[in-house]
Amino acid sequence: MAGKRLCCWVFGCHWATICLSLGQPQDLANMNTVLYPGTFDPITKGHTDLVERASRLFDRVVVAVAASTKKNPAFTLEQRVEMAKNVLAHFVKEVNANVLLRGLRAVSDFEYEFQLANMNRVLAPDVESLFLTPSEHYSYISSTLVREIAALGGDVTKFVHPDVNAALLKRYHS
Repeated sequence: MAGKRLCCWVFGCHWATICLSLGQPQDLANMNTVLYPGTFDPITKGHTDLVERASRLFDRVVVAVAASTKKNPAFTLEQRVEMAKNVLAHFVKEVNANVLLRGLRAVSDFEYEFQLANMNRVLAPDVESLFLTPSEHYSYISSTLVREIAALGGDVTKFVHPDVNAALLKRYHS
């Protein structure tokens, strides 16, 4: 991942993005950049697997954490950004993405993601959508299941980074 970057900045109150420089800085205008938006409530090993794999395909990977109040997240936007930063990155400033990265765990994810990709194509015709599936050993992990298991006192250490596990324990058992 030498010479690659993951990025982070804040989009008003609706999005926050994570950024990390992984090697020598490059000219942003000449970088092939992918944006990976999501709620990440919480960020799981499946999410970080996609970020790691995307970093082999793109010069820069930007992780955008959505406020998404309609989903009634267990963690605030600030908490989710902090967890993602602890797992992925440190702050930097700007992004000029030409690709949106989305994860597909199962066929059931496809219909929603297909509609989203078509809407994004209308809104931003110069931006492509790229779908990656997680590694097989992460394909069954979802943030919803992780939250439910944690809320019921189950062990989620196989599914999340230790910092995220600590946040889940604090959220549900303190």
